[in-house]
Amino acid sequence: MNEPTEQGEGTAPGAERSAEAGLLTVLVALAANALVATAKTVAAVLTGSASMVAESAHSWADTGNEVFLLLAERRGGRPADPGHPRGHGRETYVWTMFAAVGLLVAGSALSVWHGITELLDGHASGHFAVSWVVLGAAFVFESVSFTQAARQARGRGRHFGMRPLRFVMATSDATLRAVFLEDLAALAGLVLAALGIGLHQATGDPAWDALGSVAVGLLLGAVAIVLIVRNHDFLVGQTVPPGLWDETLALLLGHDEIDRVTYLHIEYVGPMRFFVVAAVDLVGDEQESAVAVRLRRIETDIERHEPVVDAVLTLSTPDEASLALHAERVRPSR
Repeated sequence: MNEPTEQGEGTAPGAERSAEAGLLTVLVALAANALVATAKTVAAVLTGSASMVAESAHSWADTGNEVFLLLAERRGGRPADPGHPRGHGRETYVWTMFAAVGLLVAGSALSVWHGITELLDGHASGHFAVSWVVLGAAFVFESVSFTQAARQARGRGRHFGMRPLRFVMATSDATLRAVFLEDLAALAGLVLAALGIGLHQATGDPAWDALGSVAVGLLLGAVAIVLIVRNHDFLVGQTVPPGLWDETLALLLGHDEIDRVTYLHIEYVGPMRFFVVAAVDLVGDEQESAVAVRLRRIETDIERHEPVVDAVLTLSTPDEASLALHAERVRPSR
């Protein structure tokens, strides 16, 4: 597949969304961030390093964000009920949006503000050995968390011929994207902090340490904005990618009782969950009561496909053009 989309997501063998894998990824990240945040806080108090303060804020923000992501996994995975006939999947995007805003405010803004303050004050820190030990330990813990997220992204992306980062940016699984990008930013942030502390130690100029704090904050801000934009896209009704649209059209056209499709609307109602509305022309010419029964039966058949949580079919009018012309290359033979 050449498009950076979720074409076929949830339908390819082995590509079903694993709730257990998603929960494990979040729990590993939560444990790692809590340990790292505690160590960085101790180091920040002992050394007074601006970069270490920024890293501490970053890790505590990540720790709090994992709680939001746990809520996203739990609440978004609840089944349909009378008040939510298509499930609660969109709650995933709400809670991961909160996590992204928390990263922007508690991580990015605080790090930039503290870095600028230290840059203006020119305060020198010490005890560099403590900073190096904590940074090294933090890199190990963050690597463990990132490895789990990368393993999940790599396994699912492989089914669609996509590299992990490309899959993470395209997928509708908001919790996987949040953990992957936050852990990646954590590793990059450690490098920036180490660079700032190292230059401070080498030159004796505390401005490098302060600039390291600003750099970490800007990095977190960039990641937070990416997460906010992607969650916004799904909350406001992002159009499904062309590949997925073609696959769904082919699914409808491949049904023995459907002659043509004249209207097709597909909407995300959660991570890898879709609501399908279509206008179809059925094979044969029957009375209205019989046609209604056939439509309900076909809807049930379509809903058996894992990504589709709800399908609504109506009849096409004779003068409506067939959509088959737009997807002949994927139309299955009868």
